[in-house]
Amino acid sequence: MFRKRPRTPATTLSGKSDFFDDLPEDLLVFILCKLSSSASSPSDLVNVLITCKRLNRLGLHPLVLSKAGAKAFAIKAKNWSESADRFLKLCANAGNVEASYTLGMIRFYCLQNRGSGASLMAKAAIKSHAPALYSLAVIQFNGSGGSKSEKNLQAGVALCARAAFLGHVDALRELGHCFQDGYGARQNIAQGRRFLVQANARELASVLRYLSSSAWRLPNPPCVSGSGCEGLLSDFGCNVPAPEAHPVNRFLRDWFESGTGGLSEGLRLCSHGGCGRPETRAHEFRRCSVCGMVNYCSRGCQALDWKLRHKAECMPIERWLDEVGGAGDNGADGVGGMVEVEEIE
Repeated sequence: MFRKRPRTPATTLSGKSDFFDDLPEDLLVFILCKLSSSASSPSDLVNVLITCKRLNRLGLHPLVLSKAGAKAFAIKAKNWSESADRFLKLCANAGNVEASYTLGMIRFYCLQNRGSGASLMAKAAIKSHAPALYSLAVIQFNGSGGSKSEKNLQAGVALCARAAFLGHVDALRELGHCFQDGYGARQNIAQGRRFLVQANARELASVLRYLSSSAWRLPNPPCVSGSGCEGLLSDFGCNVPAPEAHPVNRFLRDWFESGTGGLSEGLRLCSHGGCGRPETRAHEFRRCSVCGMVNYCSRGCQALDWKLRHKAECMPIERWLDEVGGAGDNGADGVGGMVEVEEIE
């Protein structure tokens, strides 16, 4: 599998044996696989590649590239280049689903290469990558990259169901509202509520894991309900920081907010700060039916932003209420406490 190296002892300029050159390559590849999968930033992997020619060659081995984790691809928008694109493509070709998903999102939303981006996300989705499945569902629900008539609600529900089966919280919440509202599926209020409860239960499980982790023992631990801190899971009496956004979502947000990539006139970003998805056509996203000041690409983003920020800011605007015909009287959802939305035609 790997090229065998001669067993002659290597020597340095000082005449001493260099034990590194005597290490078998399969052992080095195993070590590099562990490093790439646990890398906390792209620099962890880059520093290995620039160490020496041998590590550069072995660091680009398909097995090493296939094991790299999401944080190894957490490149900043300002540092995007053709070499970064080639590296992600190399990892995707090696079978890395995180690289396929990351490059797919960047190409679809930032570089506006819709076909290539969707194809890469589909490549990850086929391998049961839950975020890729959910992202494709959002594209189908919104008809992203096309006209409003290209929405495919049934396909969106099917993709959401697969992601929900894998435990994706946003997909569970989206699926619950689809069944409750009869949106892309036959209306089944009881089944929809079960999915919403499952989403909250998974959030609660993540809180319990968080509380048992070392983070809870930090000098400033997360607070609980009633201490004046706003966060998620207030339904369960717990308030903790929002879940960490996927690196590619941070990339999208920085790409558009920093001016690296501009939005066309009339297009908006999803109002949830941890999303970063932009509209691909005017009025693609749905607005809050009470204030009309925020817009979301999905129910998942709406639910998170409602509990983290918008609940304290949402105020009815008479002009908006007149425009939507009093839709703001829908009230809040009983499970997620979020405001119903309607799409602007």
